[in-house]
Amino acid sequence: MTARTRAAALLGLILTALCAALGPAGPAAAHAVVVATTPQRDEVLGYAPREVLVTFSETIAVVPGRVQVLAPDGKRINVGEPEVRDRTIRITLRPSDRPLGTYLVSYRVISADSHPVAGSFTFAAGAPSATPPEPALAESESPAGVLVPAAKYLGYLGLLLAVGPPLLAATMWPRRRSRRGATATALVGLGLVAAGTLGTWVGQAAQVVGAPVGQLSPADLRAVADSDVGVVLAARLALIGLAAALLPAVLRRVGERSSTGRGVAGRMRGAALAAVGLAGFVTWPLAGHPVASPLPPVSIALGTLHVAGVTAWLGGLIALTVFLLRGTHQRVLARILPAWSRLATLAVAWLVAAGLGQAVIELGRPAALWESTYGRLLLAKAVLLAGVLAVAAGQRRLIRRRVAAARPRWVARAAGVELAVTAVVLALTAVLVQTPPGRSVGTAADGVSREGVAQSLTTDLFTLQFDIYPAVAGTTNSLHAYVYTPQAKELPVAEWTVTAALPEAGIEPITVDVFALEPHHGSAEIHFPVAGDWTLRVSARTSEIDRSTATTTVTIR
Repeated sequence: MTARTRAAALLGLILTALCAALGPAGPAAAHAVVVATTPQRDEVLGYAPREVLVTFSETIAVVPGRVQVLAPDGKRINVGEPEVRDRTIRITLRPSDRPLGTYLVSYRVISADSHPVAGSFTFAAGAPSATPPEPALAESESPAGVLVPAAKYLGYLGLLLAVGPPLLAATMWPRRRSRRGATATALVGLGLVAAGTLGTWVGQAAQVVGAPVGQLSPADLRAVADSDVGVVLAARLALIGLAAALLPAVLRRVGERSSTGRGVAGRMRGAALAAVGLAGFVTWPLAGHPVASPLPPVSIALGTLHVAGVTAWLGGLIALTVFLLRGTHQRVLARILPAWSRLATLAVAWLVAAGLGQAVIELGRPAALWESTYGRLLLAKAVLLAGVLAVAAGQRRLIRRRVAAARPRWVARAAGVELAVTAVVLALTAVLVQTPPGRSVGTAADGVSREGVAQSLTTDLFTLQFDIYPAVAGTTNSLHAYVYTPQAKELPVAEWTVTAALPEAGIEPITVDVFALEPHHGSAEIHFPVAGDWTLRVSARTSEIDRSTATTTVTIR
């Protein structure tokens, strides 16, 4: 197998494993979650509220025009843009024309970690509507499709290629071996990082606007530049350009220095390239979840260290396997392999230490390790990584015994195993960065679990909203009824008449005593002796001559 074939096989394996993680992507994977709402999700109120509050787990920014409350008739009922204070959105509703039925609250916001978060919930004023209003874009839909995760994975692959070959070429490359392959591979890697960054930019615009990529306007794309993540992505693109300009000269100077003893200018360019690389590493956590963690500076530092460790280890392993293991003299390999072993050990120590620190912060509590999807993914990664480290330890023993250089094929096979397993680890990591952290498990706002029966009935005179709880036979059930005008105004009732019958069981209408708690609100206690579909008649007299009756069927368990 030629070096070119081995390179294609290794890169294909890693890319395939990364792309395998594309499935779970979607807006529901974002890390800001709704922790409280007023009214509560699915709550049934006896009145139409004047405002709606939505509180998130982290600070957010509202996407203009994308927070709304739809009335039961489908009309937008919120007034102006919502007020945002830290983590809470306050949505003011019109003081009049608030009909009874189901209301829909939909939102699209930008979380502190730059992820667009879209969602919706409902509540009801009176009984729920038969057909609730629907948002223009369902929260389960992803406007950008798989573009954002695919772009990120492309960037990860590019990082491996852009960092590993130059690192080995600058530190342990054989003097007489050409560095052109390493340079070309690194430039390809930088191109992949740039393509991934641009894809992330376009996907971010699509998710913020809530429109498919094909419908984005130039203004939508420019708007990303004004956001925090846009600044980070623009800085990354600039750093990629600098790295691409410096890299060929640095690697060429390294080769000249090794053969002529000259290299002052090369060292200066090398230091500049190292600084550019470090700054580029920082852009990854700055454009991700660490900025929204409980300890942002610590998480950003750990994220930078983690990215640096992974790229140095895996990128270097790719370069070693593809370029150096074959065609290098045994005596030269005997010098290269110990140096690589020390570098790989240091890189693995970095990524393991940084990964443990990130896990502690993102899990929040030990139980989240097995109770959350995030924790279970971490466990899977740890098991696979332990296997990889066992293989690496075997290689290190051979290197220390100075027999590895004489067995380059065994070293290549072991390296292939490491890359194959770590490709799966990278795929799990790709899923992990889209998964809400363990610390957010259990913080999502609960809905109201409501038993019983709630209905809305309309007659020629009024609208009747009523609920029966718990709607169970053989026990005392409470009935609450509210009467409104067709314009959703409270309508006082002068006299209530309520009967319940079960004709199929031969039970004639039972008259129920009703107590007027408010002018438009009546309450009663009903005892249903047997289960079945009961016929309920509610009659309300609103004046000396105006009376109307609503009839319906309620199921009693």
